[in-house]
Amino acid sequence: MNKRVDIQDLGLKDYKETWDFQEELFQRTVDLKIKNRRESEQKETPNHLLFVEHPHVYTLGKSGDFENLLVTEDELSKKGAKFYKINRGGDITYHGPGQIVGYPILDLDNFFTDIHKYLRLLEEMVILTLAEYGLKAERSKGETGVWLDVGTPFARKICAMGVRASRWVTMHGFALNINTNLGYFDLMIPCGIKDKAVTALNVELGKEVVHVDEVKEKLLKHFAVLFEAEVIKQKTEV
Repeated sequence: MNKRVDIQDLGLKDYKETWDFQEELFQRTVDLKIKNRRESEQKETPNHLLFVEHPHVYTLGKSGDFENLLVTEDELSKKGAKFYKINRGGDITYHGPGQIVGYPILDLDNFFTDIHKYLRLLEEMVILTLAEYGLKAERSKGETGVWLDVGTPFARKICAMGVRASRWVTMHGFALNINTNLGYFDLMIPCGIKDKAVTALNVELGKEVVHVDEVKEKLLKHFAVLFEAEVIKQKTEV
């Protein structure tokens, strides 16, 4: 089993370009798994984790409800935002500057073949990272992602998640709000969940700006421990 994970930081990158790059890495791994099985070979399958920030964009998962977008696509365009319907699980979410988006393209045969465990470990990675900033983040029963003040009228989501997997290869991932402009969440019902607020790390800490690279390092540290992975930073760009 190959537990090495190549880490690429793509900086600020268009959503569709990044999606296409994800699909390319994902399909390359799936094709190698099929070839290994067909030819009884044991070539190692790669693992990737992409960090990226996107320009303003809204994405709707395959089980999502278009009505959770509260404005028209024309109105989004006027605000400099794009919209895509995509092939991950989950409902509608927003990506934008100041948000860390992580896309793990992992062959879970290299780790464990359990999608629920995979999601719980991604959540745990975020929970442990936020704990380093003095925040008690939690899971909310029946609602994927990471939340603060669960079970109170002040419950608010700080990290959304949505994944796709085929032949135990994953794509899509998590979106953690760091210095995000929360006003863009007013244009939708986040993840289709009404009456729940959204927050960002800088808001919770009462800071104008939190260093995004510092948060990425903490996420990577916990990712490596939880997945028992060897993380290798790459400089490759899309």
